Amino acid sequence: MTNTIKMLLLGLLLIAFACQPKASEEEAESKKPNIVLIYLDDLGYGDVSAYKSGTLQTPNMDRLVNGGIKFTNGYASSATCTPSRYALLTGTYPWRNQNAKILPGTAPLIIDTAQMTIPKMLRSQGYETAVIGKWHLGLGTGVVDWNQEISPNPNHVGFDHSHILAATQDRVPTVYIENGRVVNLDPNDPILVDYDKNFDGEPTAITNPELLTMKWHHGHNNSIVNGIPRIGFMKGGQSAKWSDVDMADHFLEKGKAYIKERSQSAEPFFLFFPMQQPHVPRTPHPRFEGKSGMGPRGDVILEADWVIGELYKTLEEEGLLENTLIVFSSDNGPVLNDGYYDDAVEKLGNHTPAGVLRGGKYSLFEAGTKVPFITYWKGKIQPGVSDAFVTQIDLLASLAALVGSSASGPDSQNLLDAFLGKSQQGRESFVLEATTRTALRSGDWAMIPPYPGPAVQNQVNIELGNSTDYQLFNLKDDPSQQTNLATSNPEKLEEMKKKYLEIRGDNSKIEQVELK
Repeated sequence: MTNTIKMLLLGLLLIAFACQPKASEEEAESKKPNIVLIYLDDLGYGDVSAYKSGTLQTPNMDRLVNGGIKFTNGYASSATCTPSRYALLTGTYPWRNQNAKILPGTAPLIIDTAQMTIPKMLRSQGYETAVIGKWHLGLGTGVVDWNQEISPNPNHVGFDHSHILAATQDRVPTVYIENGRVVNLDPNDPILVDYDKNFDGEPTAITNPELLTMKWHHGHNNSIVNGIPRIGFMKGGQSAKWSDVDMADHFLEKGKAYIKERSQSAEPFFLFFPMQQPHVPRTPHPRFEGKSGMGPRGDVILEADWVIGELYKTLEEEGLLENTLIVFSSDNGPVLNDGYYDDAVEKLGNHTPAGVLRGGKYSLFEAGTKVPFITYWKGKIQPGVSDAFVTQIDLLASLAALVGSSASGPDSQNLLDAFLGKSQQGRESFVLEATTRTALRSGDWAMIPPYPGPAVQNQVNIELGNSTDYQLFNLKDDPSQQTNLATSNPEKLEEMKKKYLEIRGDNSKIEQVELK
C-alpha cells in the first residue's frame, strides 16, 4: 500500500471520527429532563405581575412566565385545594372520587396505592421522586397514630422521598412529616389529634382568646399553636411543632438540599414542590413583613416569589437549568378573608388578585379554576404566550409522553406539544369542579347548571356561581362573565348541556360550601 493511499485512508478515518458526536453530547441529547413542579396555594390569575392584571411585583415568577410559555387558558381542575391536587397527580377528574374534597388533617389517603400517578409513572422511567411541601391528600387509613410510622403516605403512591405538612397550615397537626414519621417528635410527649372534641384542659380560641396573636374571623377557633387558632384539636408534640414564620425557609432549605443531592446522580429527578403561600394563616417571615403594603397576603406572595427565585438559582448553580422542565401553577383561584383578620381586604388597594375574572376560590365562575400556568425549560422552550386550553389533569399524560411512557390517567390528555410551545392546540372540553358542583368549559364557552344555595358566600365574599337558571357565557367576548346568554342562545345551551352530560353524567349529589 503506497504512502499516498495510507494517508488518504487515515484522513478518511479522522474525518469520520470528527463527525461522530462526542459521548457526552449523545448522553446529553438522550438524557431525560429533570422536572420541577411548583404549585402555589390560592394564588390568583392576577397575582403574578407578568399576567398584567394586578399591582404586586413578582420578578422571579415573571422570569418563568417571560422565559417560558405563559398560558392564558390554563386551569386547575377544582376551585378548592384537595380535589385539584388529586387530579394533578392522578390525571383523574376529582368528581369521580367522592372523597376528593377539602379534607381534615385526620383524613385517610384518598389516592389508591394501586392508582397511576405522576411520580409512579416517572419512577418507572428511572426517575428519583420527591414531594416537599403541603400534601393535603390524606394520610394513613383514617385511624392515625401520629407517634408511629403513618402508612400509607406519599411514599406509597410513587414518591421516593416526602417531607410534608399533613393538610394545611391552618389545620392540626402542626408538624412536619418525613417519609411517614413526625419530625423531631419526643416519645414522652405524644401527639393526639381530634377534629370533633377538644382534649381536657387544652386552650382554644374560644376559651382563651388572650393567648391569640392572630384573630379568627370564621372557623379557625380550635387549638392554639404559636398564638394562631387552628381548625381541629391537638395535644402534645411540643418539640415537633413547626414555626409558622419559618415555614417558607424550612421547605426552601429542604428543596435546595434535594436538588443539590440529586445533581450528583446520573438519574433524573422529579421534585413536586407544593407551597403553602398565600393560604391562611399568612405568616410572612419578618424579612418580608410589610414589604408589599398589602398586609400579610401580599407579603407572603413576595416571600413565595423569593423562594422560587432561590430554587431557580440553585438549579442554575448546580448546572441543571438547561435540562430541567419547570412547571408553575396554583391549585385554585384567590381568596382574601379566608378565616382570619389579616387586612387582606382592607389593604388590597388597586390590586386585583383575580384580574378581570369573576368569582374566586370556591366558585364555579372563571376565577375559581383559571390560574397562572407556566412551563419553562431554558434553551428548549421558546418564550411565548399560548391561548391553548390546558389543565393540570393533562400533565400526567403529557409528561409520560415526554419521558417515553405510555401511562396516563382516565381523564388526562397528551398535550405535550402545547406545553412545550410547539402547538396552540389544547383540549376541547373540561368539566371543572367547586365543592362537588360542576360546570363545563368547552371551546370559548362556559356553562354552569342550576344549583341551590346562596349566590355569594358571605364569609369570604365570593360569588359561588349558584343560580336557579342555567348560565351560559362566551368567554372570548365576555371574559368577566357579565352577560348570561342562556336565554338568547338556546341552541348553544342545548349543545353544552348535551356535552356536559356526556362527560359528567348524573350530578345529583351536591354538598353546600361549609367553611369551618
